[in-house]
Amino acid sequence: MTRRGIWTVVLVCSLSACASEAQPEAASRGPLPGMPIGSDVFLATLTTGADGAIAVGDLENATNRAGYDNQPFFTPDGSGIWYTVIDDHSGQADIWRYDLVSQRVTQVIASAPESEYSATPLPDGSGISVIRVEADSLQRLWRFDLDGGNPSVLLPDLAPVGYHKWVDNETVVMFVLGRPATLRIGNIGTGTVEIVGENVGRSIHNIPGSDAISFVQRFDDGLSGIMWLDPSTGVTELLAETIEGGDYHAWTPSGTLLQGHESKLYAWMREPGQSWVEIADFSEMGISISRLAVSPDGSHIAIVGEANSQNCRDSDLCTVLQF
Repeated sequence: MTRRGIWTVVLVCSLSACASEAQPEAASRGPLPGMPIGSDVFLATLTTGADGAIAVGDLENATNRAGYDNQPFFTPDGSGIWYTVIDDHSGQADIWRYDLVSQRVTQVIASAPESEYSATPLPDGSGISVIRVEADSLQRLWRFDLDGGNPSVLLPDLAPVGYHKWVDNETVVMFVLGRPATLRIGNIGTGTVEIVGENVGRSIHNIPGSDAISFVQRFDDGLSGIMWLDPSTGVTELLAETIEGGDYHAWTPSGTLLQGHESKLYAWMREPGQSWVEIADFSEMGISISRLAVSPDGSHIAIVGEANSQNCRDSDLCTVLQF
């Protein structure tokens, strides 16, 4: 696949057929020996000037404990973040919530032996969706009420799902594990699934002001780019080349694209000839930036800082587990 071409691959398949193409390679409810899981969720303020320039405030460690605290997602009202916690002793992964005002943390989902990852608000406001690693290691998309109750699977025959983002109440874009990993659009009402890309990254985001989705495409020449996807047609278009082949990115509500590399944070505005601009450097904190999330009003950013300078995407273990 070339970097500059606009392409589309649309294949409608039954859920059972899609699932048979990519069974879990090595799903796990907990960390494996040697897996670089040391991570915390940091918070900072964001301000945008009249010229669109973004300033980042000082980072504060919101989770501040040994082990894996990762995958932040702001609540729709911006009052807190949901994030994934792995217990160091049991290997159990559950969803917790951090309140920005009180700075208190509360557990939202507590299930065993299942593990939950990637909490995302449902479009209708009724709860959250998660990737659940079940007792038999099947990895599927589930929903929970906001209090962690009434779990139910949303696409029963599709596995192993790794990440997801909602387009509307029924349409969801998903990263599905496999060789290669694929990008798929599912409809929870009809049960249909379309494959719209392959050899893709794990970071999927809603593009502000549109129904479009952004994702990372790996190219044949070893580089990668952040792509624009129209979920209604499956058509994709290159937005920007990533920094050093990175994956994790996020959008501000005003449409500025953010991406981290090592200890630095960069911004890209969707304008002709725009290039990545460094907006913050956290090297003195000794962290490597991975996942990013921006609050709905654009006033805060959540940054996952990994204690291990080796980016997780370069680890075979992280690639297999996809968390």
